[in-house]
Amino acid sequence: MIASLEVECFIYEAHSLKEKRSVIKRIITRAHNEYNVAVSELDYQNLWQRTLLGFVTISSDKVQAEKELNRVIALIDSFPEIERTTTDVIWL
Repeated sequence: MIASLEVECFIYEAHSLKEKRSVIKRIITRAHNEYNVAVSELDYQNLWQRTLLGFVTISSDKVQAEKELNRVIALIDSFPEIERTTTDVIWL
């Protein structure tokens, strides 16, 4: 089972691309190190208060893949400087 998660976020506190990338780098590093996911910034690389992050996990069990993506969502929500606006899950 392959599950893909796309999360569009708004970063209120970012006033430059450097500040935005600092927040995103922390999220990407923690997600990659703590969970069984691949992660990348998919869009809005040149906008300093908006991002689209993509996460992918592969599992033999749909329930396990869903749990992993829910943990990633909880991780994103734990950062006070970022607000999740849209969340899409795609199953392959």
